[in-house]
Amino acid sequence: MAVTLSEVVRNARLDAIETTIGTSAVLLIRTGAPPSNVASASTGTVLATCNLPSDWLAAASSGAKAKSGTWEDTSADATGTAGHFEITSSGGTDHIRGTVTATGGGGDMTVDSTSFTSGQAFTVTSFTLTDGNAGS
Repeated sequence: MAVTLSEVVRNARLDAIETTIGTSAVLLIRTGAPPSNVASASTGTVLATCNLPSDWLAAASSGAKAKSGTWEDTSADATGTAGHFEITSSGGTDHIRGTVTATGGGGDMTVDSTSFTSGQAFTVTSFTLTDGNAGS
């Protein structure tokens, strides 16, 4: 039998993520594929750096936690094609990594366009964390 968790436990685990990272989280959009795990060194060129809202994720519900507020950068750092993202604490500790695609592309995070030009604005259109081990 697989381990299953109640919705209450799954929601608590998700809410702990935002608490642990803090209210001054930073989103980095980078080129290329993400490293194999969050402990590996960062790779790719930083295309954009975005200070997330202080309440950057909505309260967990039904085992999922979605972005809260507007996640955007008014001036991209560099030119290139977005491939992955990192969410760090204000001190620079990397906590979450995943793939980036354009809206409808199926990535872990979607943005309005994966083609970045230095100085352009961009917006994250979708980001949701879903906790596993759902019980019935």
